[in-house]
Order: sequence, then structure tokens, then C-alpha cells
Amino acid sequence: MSAAPDRVAAREVLRLAAPALPVLAAEPLYLLVDTAVVGRLGAVSLAGLAVAGVVFAQVTSQMNFLSYGTTSRAARLHGAGRHGAAVGEGVQATWLALAVGLLVLGVGQLVARPVAEALGDGGAIADAATSWLRVALWGAPPVLVTLAGNGWMRGVQDTRRPLRFVLAGNALSAVLCPVLVHGAGGWAGLGMIGSAFANVTGQTVGATLFLVALVRAARRDAVALRPSPTVLRAQLGLGRDLLARSLAFQACFLSAAAVATRFGAASAAAHQIVLQMWFFQALVLDAVAIAAQALVGAALGSPDRGAQRARALARQVTGYGLVLGVGFGVLFALLSGVLPPVFTPDPAVLAAVPVAWWFFTAMQPIGGVVFALDGVLLGAGDAAFLRTSTLAAAVLGFLPLTWRRWRSAGGSPESGRAWPR
Repeated sequence: MSAAPDRVAAREVLRLAAPALPVLAAEPLYLLVDTAVVGRLGAVSLAGLAVAGVVFAQVTSQMNFLSYGTTSRAARLHGAGRHGAAVGEGVQATWLALAVGLLVLGVGQLVARPVAEALGDGGAIADAATSWLRVALWGAPPVLVTLAGNGWMRGVQDTRRPLRFVLAGNALSAVLCPVLVHGAGGWAGLGMIGSAFANVTGQTVGATLFLVALVRAARRDAVALRPSPTVLRAQLGLGRDLLARSLAFQACFLSAAAVATRFGAASAAAHQIVLQMWFFQALVLDAVAIAAQALVGAALGSPDRGAQRARALARQVTGYGLVLGVGFGVLFALLSGVLPPVFTPDPAVLAAVPVAWWFFTAMQPIGGVVFALDGVLLGAGDAAFLRTSTLAAAVLGFLPLTWRRWRSAGGSPESGRAWPR
């Protein structure tokens, strides 16, 4: 039987993917703006942001089950015509987000200094990282509420309102960041921590808009706003596998940041530039996967040839991901001498960028395919496979090589050694 009748029109994928793209890129955009603004303060401040930024990003992103798990469950219900139940998934995910966000805030304040010292190798870098992280952690509850809001809205195939909500928060943060960091008029500004205050302000505005939308949808569909232990347990079951997967990613990124820091402020700052570009671009490639997740989930929730439609979508999305990955690889190769100076004028930092930059560029086609298939599998609810494959890649590949480089990193942290090869 031909798969053509089960194909989804490209414009339908684009309708969901295009608004999802800037939403996915929201957190990396916060840190990209921070990197460009804080980079003007010097290598130590940028290195401190590298350490604190990766800690905050990984702590919050490991909770992405609030978004991806909720999308999968809400999409199945939406596909079955149970819109109120799909909104109910958003209500319960938001309760989880608030509880986990407050826990992250409290624990984070207690461990911010020890973590910064462990990753920043003590001294000025650790001081800068701690000061930024203590402020930025207040953004954890609103960031997680935003994840939950994105989850249920994607599940009901509404990606336009999340775009507006996130752009409102990002725009406010982008305006405030340079003012709070460098000052204006006769005011000298707050320095590095000004970027953290700008982020928290923007994140709070975005989360508030999601909460208002959720309450309105719940009232319209007569959905209870109180916690439901049954739904919460089901969400936590799916979240368990996604959380284990996120922890594997966290271990990889934190290990890489720690190794880069051992080679000095310039190396750590270069790591920050390339890593934030990687986070940003990976999520851009994932925009198509978000559309696939919503469409695959809805297809499998429908009794009308759901399996056939889901398989056709998987083939489509893989092709789209490959094309996007190749295109972005070419783009970043062409911009290799243009983008890094946007983030810092420091010659030592710029000299350390190229090795990691070309690796980042070469990985784009592979990333396009992997992230596209990631969306398909999440839409199908196959979180167990994603968990196992990610843990295997981390434990058998990335972490042993990274820790070996950590052990071999000798000399003073400020010895001026180049990016670790």
C-alpha cells in the first residue's frame, strides 16, 4: 500500500514547527544575549557565566519531561477528541512544575558555591559563577511553568500563543540585560549579575502569560484546577525515563565545562560561546520534531489509520531534519570568522574557538536527523528507548573520553593553554 495518502502536507508541519522554533530557542537565547553582553566585561566574567550558565541550563532542561511528556500525553487525548482531558494534563504538569521549581530554587541556593568551585576551579571564576547563579535560580519556577505550558499547548496543536508568550518575556529580557549589566546615563549598572536579573524578569512575565491561558482553558472546558494524584503519577512514570535521559546529558555537558575551565579563562570562555551556539542550534533543529511529536501523538490517539500515518510522518520528518542539518552546517561554516567576535573581542578567547567551532559545524547534519527522530519517538511515547540509547552513548562514549582529558589536564588554570584537543 502506498504511504502517500498518509503523508501530512508540508505546510501542516511548518504551521506547527515555525512558531515552535523561537519557543524552543528561548532559554539559549537568554544565554546568548548574556554571553554577548557579559563578554564585554572580560574573560573572567564570561568564564563565570560559562560555568553558571551550563549549570542553570542543565538543571532546568533535565526537567523537560514537563514539556515533552505532557505533549505526548495531551496529543493522544486531543487526537481522540478529549480536549478537556488534554488541558487537564497541562494543569497537572503545572502543579509539578511549581513544586519542582521551588525545590530547585531552595537546593540550588545551598549548593551554588560548592558547584561553582568544583566546576570553576576556585578563584575569580567561581566567585563570578556563584553570584550569577544565586540570582538566576529564582527563574527556575517560572522556567518550569513555561515548559509545562508549552507541553499541553503543543499537544492540542497550538504553537502560536506560546510563541507570543515567550517573545514577550525574551524581548523584555533583551532590553533590560545591557542596561542592568553596563548601566545607563550616570548609573554604572550591576555588572555580571544584571543579566541574571534581566532573565528572571523575562521568565516571570512569560510564565504568567502561560498560567493565565491555562486557567482560561480549564474554565472553558470545566477542568478542575486542583492536583490529581492519578494523573500526576502517570506523568511521573513517563517523566522517570525522560529525567534519566536528561541527567545523562547534564553529566556530559557539566563534564565538558569542567574540563574547559581547567585550561584557563580563555578556554572556558570559548567553550561558553560554542556551547551556547550548540544549545541554540540543536533546539532550532528540534522545531520540526515538535511538530512531529504533536502530529504523531494525535495520529496514534485516533482510531483512523493512526499507525500508518505515524510511520509516514517519521519518514517525512527524518528527511526534513537532514536537509535542515546540512543547510545549517554550511551556514555556520561560512560564518566561522564572523559570529565569534560578536560575543567577545578578547584575542585569547577568539584563538581558542576554532577547534570546537568546526566540530560543532560538522555535527549539524547528524543533529538534524537525530533530533527529528527524537520528536517521532516522543510522540509515540517511546521514552524508554530514548533513555537507554542516551545512557549508553554517555557511559560508553562521551564521558570516558572527557574524564580522561580531565585527568591529563595539567598546569596552572591560567597557563594559557589552548582549547583541549
